[in-house]
Amino acid sequence: MEDTDICAGLGGGSWVVAHLGQSLDGRIATASGKSHYVTGQENIVHLHRLRALADCVLVGAGTVAADDPALTVRHVPGRNPVRAVIDPMGRLPADRKIFTDGAARTLVLTGTADGPGERLLVTSGPDGMAPADILAALRGLGLNRIFVEGGGRTVSGFLQAGLLDRLQIAVAPMLIGSGVPAISLPVIDSLESALRPPCHIHMMGADVLFDFDLRKAS
Repeated sequence: MEDTDICAGLGGGSWVVAHLGQSLDGRIATASGKSHYVTGQENIVHLHRLRALADCVLVGAGTVAADDPALTVRHVPGRNPVRAVIDPMGRLPADRKIFTDGAARTLVLTGTADGPGERLLVTSGPDGMAPADILAALRGLGLNRIFVEGGGRTVSGFLQAGLLDRLQIAVAPMLIGSGVPAISLPVIDSLESALRPPCHIHMMGADVLFDFDLRKAS
C-alpha cells in the first residue's frame, strides 16, 4: 500500500491524527527511554509525510528530553510544521534541537513564562493539561491540522479524551520485554468496554501499520 493511500483525507480541513511505533509486546522504548529505532525506514518516511501534511506536530516533554528530535520534514518533500511541546513545568533545557536549530517555529505549552521557545501559557489541572485546552490554544493560532507524534502518555491522553480523528500504530516484529508502554487507558472490567474502532491494516516493510478511524468508532 502506497504511503499516499495511508494519508488519504489529510490534505486539508481540520484534524487530529496520532501515531506511535511500538514493539510486538507494546513498548515504544526501553526502560531507559531509548527508541531509535523501534520501527523501520518505511515507517520513518511515513512519519515525515504526516509532518509535511500537518500545521503542527505535537509531542510531550518526555519525548523531547529522551530523543532530542528535530520534528522536521527531511525524507519527503514538504514544509516543516510548527513544533509544539507540552512542558507544563518548563523543565526542558534550552539545548534541545527544537530550540536551537531555527528550522521551524517552536511553541512551548507551559505554565511558566520564562524559558526557551515561544511560550504558550495553558493552565494545568491535577492531571496536567487537558487535551481540549491544548487543542484550543493551538487552534487559536490557526493551527488546525494537528499531528500528535508522541509519546505514549500524550497520545493516550488525547485518545481517552475522544479528541483523535485517527490513530495509527505501527507494530515492529521486535520484543523489547520491558520499557515504556504505548497506549495506557483506564482499567476496564470486561472486553465489551474495549475500544474497537474501524481499522485498515497496511504492510510497511517489516512493520504492520494499524490505521484506526476514531470518527466512526462506536
